[in-house]
Amino acid sequence: MVYTAVLRRNRQNRTNYRKRVAMLIGRHSFVSITVSNQNIMAQVLKPLVGGDSVVTAVRSRELLTYGWKGSMKSIPTCYLTGLLLGIRTLEKGMNNLILYTGKGSFTSRVGACLKGLIDAGVSIPVSEASLPKIERINGGHIAQYAEVLKKDEEKYNSHFSSLLKNGWVPENYSHYFEEVRTRITKNMRTVPHSTLSESSKSPTRNAPVS
Repeated sequence: MVYTAVLRRNRQNRTNYRKRVAMLIGRHSFVSITVSNQNIMAQVLKPLVGGDSVVTAVRSRELLTYGWKGSMKSIPTCYLTGLLLGIRTLEKGMNNLILYTGKGSFTSRVGACLKGLIDAGVSIPVSEASLPKIERINGGHIAQYAEVLKKDEEKYNSHFSSLLKNGWVPENYSHYFEEVRTRITKNMRTVPHSTLSESSKSPTRNAPVS
């Protein structure tokens, strides 16, 4: 029997070497998005043979400084994290990235983060159809659910206990989202173009690298 050695990070299901080789050959800077149970980490990196070099990074907890009081891992939070990362990426003189998911999957939270990057002005090859809908990005679905759940005060107070404790009215979630988004973009030289209020019929880009 012949034993075929498997690379350690491949055994640990941590690295997709086919994607890694493609990035090294293409010399593409890339964005990596990690969603944990408590936080979101979004990074822009340059792939190097000796190891990736971090260009800039944002954790969702940084949104607290802009007045964000919602969940640290929701779809609206992912968008705002991506928006802030996009602004910092442009400040570094970079405006073209690709998505690297490694062994992970392309989820709605990853898509929301990409949407924020794109609205900041960063070019990323991704299909518009794969990104979350407007009402999910701005928290409209949360506000709608709050309206329905409000009929049962006990369930309402239990489900939205964290928001209510922080002084937010769940039905106004979209309004709070826009306030924080405005604060994030306030000091930019050029306010990024947002498609949040536009039709989803945007030109389709290439699918994410896989």
